Amino acid sequence: MKKLNIYFTAGIPKLKDTTEILKLIQNSGADYIEIGMPYSDPVADGPVIQKAHEIALKNGMTIAELFGQLKWVKSEMKIPIILMGYINPVLSFGFEKFCEECKDSGVSGLIIPDLPPVEFEKNYRSILKKYNLNFIFLVTPETSDERIKYLDSLSSGFLYAVSSSSTTGNEAKEINNEEYLNRLANLRLKNPVMIGFGIKNKSDFDKVTEKADGGIIGTAFVNILLNNDDWAKKGENFIRSIIN
Repeated sequence: MKKLNIYFTAGIPKLKDTTEILKLIQNSGADYIEIGMPYSDPVADGPVIQKAHEIALKNGMTIAELFGQLKWVKSEMKIPIILMGYINPVLSFGFEKFCEECKDSGVSGLIIPDLPPVEFEKNYRSILKKYNLNFIFLVTPETSDERIKYLDSLSSGFLYAVSSSSTTGNEAKEINNEEYLNRLANLRLKNPVMIGFGIKNKSDFDKVTEKADGGIIGTAFVNILLNNDDWAKKGENFIRSIIN
């Protein structure tokens, strides 16, 4: 079975909806949950997720608030929770304090795309190990084989393979890029490969996961949360439509 990772931004549609969304994703059959930590300058994200960040910040979502909410549902969560965000807010919070809170809140891993791997190795890897947290790096079609292997060696949990070098949620022209997907498959990487960016439906998901271990869906799910009063039912139906 191919793995499904669902992303959403913490603090949308309303500040306290995060815990309900976590349970919804788990109960709908997803394998991982990826929570975006709102940031004022989310440069790697497309317009939908940028809007989600803006709404979440207006709603009052902070890293401290998120950890508090995660602790409320920790005992009910059985699938891995991964936090995704930018390095500056994490450093402002305090990196080791952040990792300690992750452990106490039931978080199993981090994705911080703007943390350079050399800096990660030098300053942060040992702290993550101390708190038993996975760290997931991103690769793109432009990443060389040698660097993919290097980032795979640093990653734990899975390797996040961006299906195009565009921002999140854009139509990924390379979503069917056989050469890229074959290359990843042939490298015999140590981590499972999860493909992200541009997956909007079951057809997309099935295409990209032919050569990968799973797929990551964010923008399509966030759209449902932002644009529907009955987002819980629609969100559940959407996730089940991908799996079934």
